[in-house]
Amino acid sequence: MESESDRKISRFSYKERARSFTFALAGGRVLLTSQHNAWIHTVATVLVVVGAVIVRVSRLEWALLILAIALVWAMEALNTAIELLADEISQEQRQRLGKAKDVSAFGVLVAAMASVLIGLFVFIPHLFF
Repeated sequence: MESESDRKISRFSYKERARSFTFALAGGRVLLTSQHNAWIHTVATVLVVVGAVIVRVSRLEWALLILAIALVWAMEALNTAIELLADEISQEQRQRLGKAKDVSAFGVLVAAMASVLIGLFVFIPHLFF
């Protein structure tokens, strides 16, 4: 037999979907107001977009740049969420929480490094050839 919670989950509601966007945007606000690295990502995003407009990158190059930008932002958001959860669990130095935070930070680093490589592949031909 279907429970009340199962019925509630299965109903689609435009109002609830709109609320979920509100929560997501609130998360973006937390990210931008609390994380110094997000400020760096903001500057990098603006520079990449302005640079892409100036050198008139192709549609495929735009797609690659957008994917790279989105990957870094998504990883930074996940990293921040993991850090916030770990800090909520314990303010004390705990080895496994520290490792979880380090691993999530490494995910951001990998995404950022890949994005730099994509940026180089896209921009170098426009600037030097």
